[in-house]
Amino acid sequence: MVEIHYFAAARAARGVAEERLGDAQATGTLAALLDTLGARHTDETAGGMTLARVFDRCSFLVDGRTVTRADAATVDLGTVTRVDVLPPFAGG
Repeated sequence: MVEIHYFAAARAARGVAEERLGDAQATGTLAALLDTLGARHTDETAGGMTLARVFDRCSFLVDGRTVTRADAATVDLGTVTRVDVLPPFAGG
């Protein structure tokens, strides 16, 4: 099982703060999972952003390790238990 925690714009685009995916849903790479979630959840935020568009701007913590969207194809979800979705934050 993988827990996904959404923050800020990602939370607004997904409509939930977190979700748990079973082993059958969380297979392959992080990039494949993000593509699947982005295609499945197409509602727009008040700012006109879909989840897929938010993902393109995010960084991710995968079991505490920082991963960019560009590197997501190299992250195998086989042993991952938590993914934090972190959009750019304003301020410090």
